[in-house]
Amino acid sequence: MEVVKIENVTRTYKLGTIETQALRGVNLSIQNGEFTALVGPSGSGKTTLLQMIGCLDQPSAGRVFVDGKDVTTLNRNQRADMRKGHIGFVFQFFALIPTLTAYENIEMPLLLNGHSAADRKARVEELLQAVGLTEQAHKRPDQMSGGQQQRVAIARALAPKPALILADEPTANLDSTNGEQVMEIMTRLNKETGVTFVFATHDPRVIKYARRVVTLRDGLIAEDKTSQ
Repeated sequence: MEVVKIENVTRTYKLGTIETQALRGVNLSIQNGEFTALVGPSGSGKTTLLQMIGCLDQPSAGRVFVDGKDVTTLNRNQRADMRKGHIGFVFQFFALIPTLTAYENIEMPLLLNGHSAADRKARVEELLQAVGLTEQAHKRPDQMSGGQQQRVAIARALAPKPALILADEPTANLDSTNGEQVMEIMTRLNKETGVTFVFATHDPRVIKYARRVVTLRDGLIAEDKTSQ
């Protein structure tokens, strides 16, 4: 089953009279359960493509399907609902709410989606255990290491059981040890839960874990390799 389908997508940015083509007719399908890295040099289009998949930006032309829906036909509120219910995000700078504990940060998307208190408690405790942070449940972000914060972010992304997790440079602000730990956790969760992971990265620590590597160059897919 396709979780993501990109059909002839272009994205042009205009600044005054200057036009920049970030994507130039990209076609891509990502199947359920894949663990895929989007790679390429700065300006290659990988982050723009990730934003298209995440309903954070709209293509200038072409179509984007996420979990079976053509998201290019949706209005702003409908795209927000897609992000809330179908897509989890892991960011380079963690993007945790600083005044909330690890438990509360993970619980937040469940609150927004209207889950009961009992369901929230069971799901948060399950995820804290899955990312190895049960003992840090009541710590705020400033009381945790960068690696621990990113694990909270992963658990938060998984909380509403999305079809897809998108990660933009997820190890860029972590040292080698924490970067490896984060990637091992995401690899394990991908295998255990079957949720699809797509990364935009230039970090070899991320690329080596990917089972599929899609290389972008000058707004086009230059290479697409799948390991056995």
